[in-house]
Amino acid sequence: MNIAEYLVRKLEELGITDFFGLPGDYNFNILYAIENNPKTNWIGCTNELNAGYAADGYAREKGFGALVTTYGVGELSAMNAIAGSFSENVPVIHIVGVPSTKCIAHKTRVHHNFQEVEPFAFTEAFKNVTETTAFVNRSNAKLEIDRVLKIFVKERRPVYIAIPIDIAKMEVADKPVDYNWLSNAENLSIVVNLILEKIRKSQNPVILGDTLIKRFACRNEYKNFVEKSGIPATNFLMGTNILDFELKNNLGTYFAGLKNPTAQKLLENTDCLIAVGAIYSDLNSFGFNLPYKINSHIAIYGTHTYVDGIRYNDIKMSDVLVELSKVIEPREISIEKTFSGYEKTPNPEGKLTSDYVFSRLQEYLKEDDILIAETGIIPQGVAQIKFPSNVELVTQTLWGAIGWATPATLGTCIASKDKRVILFTGEGSHQLTALELGSMLRYGIKPIVIVLNNNGYSIERVLSENFSDEFNDIMQMNYSKFARAFEGDVWSIKVETQEDFDKALRVTQIMNRLCYIEACIAPDDVPELTKKMIESFKTNMKTNEPASIPELYCEKSGSEITRRVINFETKIHESLKD
Repeated sequence: MNIAEYLVRKLEELGITDFFGLPGDYNFNILYAIENNPKTNWIGCTNELNAGYAADGYAREKGFGALVTTYGVGELSAMNAIAGSFSENVPVIHIVGVPSTKCIAHKTRVHHNFQEVEPFAFTEAFKNVTETTAFVNRSNAKLEIDRVLKIFVKERRPVYIAIPIDIAKMEVADKPVDYNWLSNAENLSIVVNLILEKIRKSQNPVILGDTLIKRFACRNEYKNFVEKSGIPATNFLMGTNILDFELKNNLGTYFAGLKNPTAQKLLENTDCLIAVGAIYSDLNSFGFNLPYKINSHIAIYGTHTYVDGIRYNDIKMSDVLVELSKVIEPREISIEKTFSGYEKTPNPEGKLTSDYVFSRLQEYLKEDDILIAETGIIPQGVAQIKFPSNVELVTQTLWGAIGWATPATLGTCIASKDKRVILFTGEGSHQLTALELGSMLRYGIKPIVIVLNNNGYSIERVLSENFSDEFNDIMQMNYSKFARAFEGDVWSIKVETQEDFDKALRVTQIMNRLCYIEACIAPDDVPELTKKMIESFKTNMKTNEPASIPELYCEKSGSEITRRVINFETKIHESLKD
């Protein structure tokens, strides 16, 4: 087989059966390899940025995703999507078709290039937003593909491969490669024993779970560890519903001091925090309000673990959780849960409100649904929902690129064809990438789309000094009619009252087509939790005392261990002064 066929086959063996992107004359040989493989499909999108978002959504559900673009104009268009995947540990491989090796060697001024040709400029740019890059040539093509894929599987982050059009057709032997890796047995044993000892000595241990548990496919191992330990468990926003709500020691989502006082109190009093797959960021942690004691912090990540500030490398998260579950001494800890989800509160006038939308969404969700929440005000609203079992909440809270959710829904639906997928987006974000509705109809996928129309960028209005700042206005459009502009099987409606919203949700349950609801609420109607969080942010910025994240980092090299304490509060103050 040729190099393009070899790469496609190796990715198919990892479970990637759908490749997203746009055609370009430099990547045709890669597209032929995808179409000629009986197990893989080409999914054409409306632009490269959307294709990158779709591959991101696909990877979040299926484990890995793939994006194919052309040189220069195509790959740079997709860069923001790849950066978002890099930020949140979403493994997407970006395959780029580039000019021939002869053009590269002679710096020929071919299309999609600068006047002063620099063939590797774009590859260099992608080094900042991927775990590794490769620009293959005749002598290293297979070796580089194998190297990149090993890193791809281990680190669960984006990687980049540029393939010249002539190299794509170069023949290569399909020799098997083992991309799996094993934990360092010595480090694993040390870490498990240290963690067990810290838990045994503690009076008030707490487990904090988050989204990297999903990225490294450790959900079952995590659940087993929490159940066997009996230790109270909470989660950050992106880890919402990572455990079934009914699990007796599951406290629900940690909202800092804004909601769920039980989770807040237990974290304030913990003498042993076991953080698993946590991403520490302002929105994910509801304002950096992290009250745990740093000297007792255990942090378990996908490929390494921190204990007492010492980093132990080459240890799988799954192995740490499995080994801990085998020997953990269960605890009986009485917990009074204070998180119960939404209570339905109809508006006396019958007007549609954000609270009503979120409370009805809570009733609407079923087991095994996938809910994709766009960035902005929506994640704080949906995080307060009491989810049924196995409902997957998908957000991009750290990177927070508006417009991500609509094409990510395309990728999610293709990755999870047997599940009901619900997209909940704001109209401002939706405008950026709404053309991907056409791709959904083209490929026959049928999500339920709820567009919350509150006349502008609501999260930015709340963040601005003046709520009515004109730069947060957007051009209004008739969204329900826009959905019908494409040729395809779609049902759409615009609703402004509670009664009409209820009717629309009921209709979607009997429709076997893409359903699109434009739900209109007042511009100043945002979830109460969002208001409180923004008020806290603004107060901190005005007093020049932003919340801090004291976190312990270290380097481990051979037998020498260097410990470094980095105080983020100092860093933030320095940034403000600059």
